[in-house]
Amino acid sequence: MEFGYFTLSDNHYENNARTSNQFVADITAEALYAEKLGMHSAWIGEHHFNSLGVLSCPDLVLAHVAATTSRIRLAPAVTVLPLHNPIRVAEQWATLDLLSNGRVVFAAGRGYDRREYLPFHVSFDDNQSIFEEGLDVVRRLWAADDRISHHGKHYRFDDVRITPKPVQRPIPTYVGSFSKPSIELAARLGCGLLVAPFAAAMSYGGLKQVADLYHETCAKHGTKPVGLMCSYFTHFADTKPQEDAARARQIRYYKECVIPALPGDPKTAPPSYRYFVDMVDRLSKVRPEDLTENSVLLGSSARITETLKKVQAAGFDEVILYFNVGLKPHGQVKDEMARFMSEIAPAFAGAAKVAAE
Repeated sequence: MEFGYFTLSDNHYENNARTSNQFVADITAEALYAEKLGMHSAWIGEHHFNSLGVLSCPDLVLAHVAATTSRIRLAPAVTVLPLHNPIRVAEQWATLDLLSNGRVVFAAGRGYDRREYLPFHVSFDDNQSIFEEGLDVVRRLWAADDRISHHGKHYRFDDVRITPKPVQRPIPTYVGSFSKPSIELAARLGCGLLVAPFAAAMSYGGLKQVADLYHETCAKHGTKPVGLMCSYFTHFADTKPQEDAARARQIRYYKECVIPALPGDPKTAPPSYRYFVDMVDRLSKVRPEDLTENSVLLGSSARITETLKKVQAAGFDEVILYFNVGLKPHGQVKDEMARFMSEIAPAFAGAAKVAAE
């Protein structure tokens, strides 16, 4: 099992003196540090227009990372595909794949914040259909040697080819999923699956159930499973006061950065987001003592290793680690990244060796 760096660039906290510009600089430095530590990948989220996430262009940040690294895999977490023309998405990520010598891992999703859709004049209510068609277009453009045409419900064009072509044929592609339709889409299209453990626990009972559904659906459609990946909030704590502080930090993140973004009103949530209504209700009631391995890696190195062994046994190939959550200071984030790679990663076959000087 491999390990990567992950962030959603949340900066929506009361009495927060950290500017968006400073946080983007911190994230970029952390992604570069991930290469130095021997992490397998860097996953950077896309958000727009508010401090629930302050990094709008993961492709540009990852292009900078690509220019100053040689090994780490480069991935959005995720590209909010309905907000973009799929032709342009295919061009951008194919170009980064070329510039990085085949290091792109592409991940796409629908997002979850209606306010990010409104200025782009894209229908939030219809984004499941827009997403499915857009992802099909992106992958066809990457695969095609000649010009292609497409006449769908949302996109129409004739005689298009993209240049440059990606180095990888195909670029590994993952669907970010909180719901059964997204899991089924990933399996049907032959894509990998990226899930959040807390959502998997709420919707299915756990990661093992998600893995089983993904593999069963791949078999149903005759597609080959690509890979299973999950993200984890990560906090080291060796004493009771440290653990209390970490739990409080995580609860603060849920209340100030997650709940305000999710569609929690059953009167306004589109049918494809109804599962979020229950999720918001449950998250609003979570207490620090309720946090478990279903949502967070929290505790000593031994405790975190024990949880990750269960994730590996469930069939997951990679875990991307969300260290910089809840206004955690940049220095502490780097310290925890280094500790993870020196004390935990070696316990997993295939994990990259520590490369820190």
